[in-house]
Amino acid sequence: MQLTINGHEVTVPSTVTNIGELLTHLQLNAELAIVELNRIILDRAVRDNTAIKQDDYIEIVQFVGGG
Repeated sequence: MQLTINGHEVTVPSTVTNIGELLTHLQLNAELAIVELNRIILDRAVRDNTAIKQDDYIEIVQFVGGG
């Protein structure tokens, strides 16, 4: 499946069907991720089960600490 993630064309396996699986596939920490799907910020309560489909536009932002 072709997606645009953070402005880059990315191919993911067809077994990746929702945002939670996408975050796992990309090896990202879901606890720290904010996800926007087709320009709509997803509420954390429903984010992981939100379905994705061919040609979706996804922005993922992760917060990191430091000093």
